This record gives sequence, C-alpha cells and structure tokens, in this order.
Amino acid sequence: MTSNTTKYIIVGAGLSGLTTAYMLTKLGETDFVILESRDRIGGRIFTDDGIDFGATWFHDHHQNVGGLLNELNIDKFYQYSKGKSVLVYSTMAPAHYFENDPNSPSAFRIAGGSTAMINSLAGHVGEERIKTGVTASEIVNDNKNEVTVVTDKGTYSAEKVIVTIPPRIATRINFSPELPKSLQKVMEDTHTWMSNAIKVGLTFKSPFWRNKNLSGTLIGQVGVVTELYDHSDVNDKTFSLMGFVNEGMRDVSAKERKKRILAHLQKYLGNEVLEYLTYEEKDWSQDKDTSCNKIKSIYMSPKYGNSKFEKKYFDGKLIFSGAETSPVYGGYMDGAIYSGLVAAKKILDN
Repeated sequence: MTSNTTKYIIVGAGLSGLTTAYMLTKLGETDFVILESRDRIGGRIFTDDGIDFGATWFHDHHQNVGGLLNELNIDKFYQYSKGKSVLVYSTMAPAHYFENDPNSPSAFRIAGGSTAMINSLAGHVGEERIKTGVTASEIVNDNKNEVTVVTDKGTYSAEKVIVTIPPRIATRINFSPELPKSLQKVMEDTHTWMSNAIKVGLTFKSPFWRNKNLSGTLIGQVGVVTELYDHSDVNDKTFSLMGFVNEGMRDVSAKERKKRILAHLQKYLGNEVLEYLTYEEKDWSQDKDTSCNKIKSIYMSPKYGNSKFEKKYFDGKLIFSGAETSPVYGGYMDGAIYSGLVAAKKILDN
C-alpha cells in the first residue's frame, strides 16, 4: 500500500471541499490533496444531459453562492415561471391552475447547470490534487504533528484534515482515538440532505408546455410526482422538465415507476409528454456516498449547523465542514460554500 505525505487533506470533493481547496489555492497554499470516494467530483451536485439531479436553485439571500459565481464568472438566470402552474391536491377533484406573482422573483439557476460551478472550482484547484475513487476508512491522530488517513488506495499523512462529507456518512470512518460520544451522536442524528430524494428528468425537442401557456410547474400534494419544473437551459437551446418523485414509488419496479410518472404528466401537461427524447431518474437513496440504511423522510426543515461542528478535534488537527455542518443556510449550496470558506480559515489558523 502506498504512503503519501502532504500538508493538508480534504476528504470529499463536493462543493464544500472544493471551495476550501479553491480558497487555499487563492491564498498560495497548494500542498494539499482531496480524497473523493466517488468516481466523479461534485458530491450531491450532479448535472447529466443538462439536467440537475442534485442541488439546483438559489435565491438572492444566498449571497455566498452569488459571490462565488461572480468570482468564477459564471452566469445565473431565473427559473422559468411564466404561464399557468398546476396544483394537484386531490385524486377526487380536478387540478387547480394558478399563476405566480410576477412581482415575486423566481429562484435562480446556474447557467450550464450546477456542475459548471464544480468544474470551475476544480479547474482552479488542479486535477492533480483531486483523487477520485479513494475511500477513507480510518483517520488516526498518531502523533503530535501528524494525522493519518487510511484509504482503500493507500495511506495519506498530513498536518491537518478537513472532513467535508455528510456527518452521518462520516460515521463510517473509524476515528482513533474515538471522537467524543456527544459528537458521534450529533453526526449520527444529522439528516443528510437529498438522501431520500428521487428526481426525474425528461428532455424534449420543443417546450410544448410553454405553447399551451403552462409554466411547466406542477405541485402534487397527491400523486406520483410531488414537484416538477421547466428545466430548459439559459439559451433555450435544450428543453426539459425536472422534478421530484413521490418516495412511495421506490417500492415499485423501475418500469412501473416510469409508466406511472409518464401517465401522471400526460394527464396534467398533455400527450406531448410521451414524445420525450430522453428519460432519466436519480434515486439518491441508492447512492452509498449520500444515503444509508436509515432512510427517513424529513418533511420539515432539519436542523443543521450544530455548534459541535464548529470545534476542532484531534488537538486542532481535525476539522468538520460541509452543508450539514453550516450554521448559515445549512443543507443548501450556500451553506456548503460558507462552511468551505470557514474551513479554509480554520486550517490556516495556527
């Protein structure tokens, strides 16, 4: 097994970890490595065929996202919302149609998909510092000046380590010496954002819903699709719909689930739904780096940013970061960026 030595180790190449790496690079510190269990970077930001199957939207008050996009020279644009939206509130009653208040601004999306931000950060950091397909199994505080990360591809030693993966997923790592029991409990109890979500995305030759004066938005209090939105690109060159699937559909076969989703959308948006070019689903509960055996739906905003994550451990050599650890917009992209910025300051604080 190979042994590697570096100044800093970042566990996780999601938005938080890459933000920290980007900040370190900006400040002239390049002696670090990012270890990522997946075979790709981005974590729960995942854009495929132009569709964001992970983190998608942000608002004006998410200033960390806006600031980072400006710095990276990446455009933002409003979520399309013109026309009538559909509310399905009962299986026994017809759908209710409504229009959004034009004075109430829509959420923003990221031009090129949310992955555009990830790819830009990685480009600044340098691919040579990002190791994908490397899973950390143990983190050892073995002497006064060093901490060791044991992985399936060798060991890495450093002065400090930042763990940016979701706290509940991080409990799979064996920490030696053992972390405080109170911290272990908080990690175990912290819900992982997106861990129980199923998203669906369809692409089309043209935005047929717009031609019917429909916004593409469908809100389902009942039925197989709970939310759906127009997901066409910023230049209106590719047209798509993307949304969330009722979690009860996890219990049926993929073939049956697709059949029911298409029938539902056909009922409320029209027969043109069946003329899709591509159809894809992403069930985050099947992603081992996001979910675990304890899939529990959270219908109220979970509590994020526990104060125990603000502390340093292993004599100041171990730092926790990530969207769920952030006291500022925890669980959102903004929280991930905020925690990444804070972690960069902590790691350089001697």
